[in-house]
Amino acid sequence: MTKTQATTLGFGAVLMWALLAVLTVKTVPIPPFQLTAMSFAIGGALGLVWVFLTGEAQSLKTVSWKIYAFGTVGLFGYHFFYFSALRLAPAAEAGLIAYLWPLLIVLFSGLLPGERLKAGHIIGGLVGFAGAALIVTQGGTTFEASAALGYGLALLCAVTWSSYSVISRRLGQTPTSSVAVFCLATAALSGVAHLGFEDTVWPIELTAWLAVIGLGVGPVGLAFFVWDVGVKRGDIQLLGVASYAAPLLSTFVLVIAGIADLTWALLGASVLITLGAVLAARASRSDT
Repeated sequence: MTKTQATTLGFGAVLMWALLAVLTVKTVPIPPFQLTAMSFAIGGALGLVWVFLTGEAQSLKTVSWKIYAFGTVGLFGYHFFYFSALRLAPAAEAGLIAYLWPLLIVLFSGLLPGERLKAGHIIGGLVGFAGAALIVTQGGTTFEASAALGYGLALLCAVTWSSYSVISRRLGQTPTSSVAVFCLATAALSGVAHLGFEDTVWPIELTAWLAVIGLGVGPVGLAFFVWDVGVKRGDIQLLGVASYAAPLLSTFVLVIAGIADLTWALLGASVLITLGAVLAARASRSDT
């Protein structure tokens, strides 16, 4: 697999994450940790089926428990910090801080051996972040001192996912099949968090059940497998900047579904995120 093919495959995760919001809306009123447990259980189970059908089961025995712990901390840690931040801070501001992760991927990737971090990558990341900020905050923020803990957890959320993505590149020999175990372990820990913080609410309508299954198959399932390939073998700087397309595409999907309105902030974000991706892509091409 070439670097370009791996990058394209990794961007497939971004496209699937664009469906995260609309599918999550359809699962209301299932509480977040319960939904995380259900969807990751589906994604992990489907992953294991793929592992056995492709004869990759033996490869799981060669993976160190430390790698399994690392992957679980990455997937579960991101969701735990994110949902906890939303409980303790305003959603717009917490979401904005959490969306620092694509920019942090770009910056942290400069520490990897064999990677060249250029000004175009950094500028592209900053421009993309500005676009994401327009979407998340709709042009206005009011940071409250009383929500400092929530903001801190949102930052931990961003650091956790960016660190997981960048360190995964150093673990290039670890088979992607191990992600199935990460997902199942994340489902188990999310179940524990659900029992500790939430009341159980089961879906009543068929639409909600289909949305849960859709999450497990795509945004909380296959997406993590193709993202693993992308960050290990693709252009990680370009993937980082391109990840800002997730909130943009997600909002457009909500508009198409009639759940959100088309605004000038959304159109402005489209320009900024596209420009950021172009700058990063040009910087990447200049390396070849």
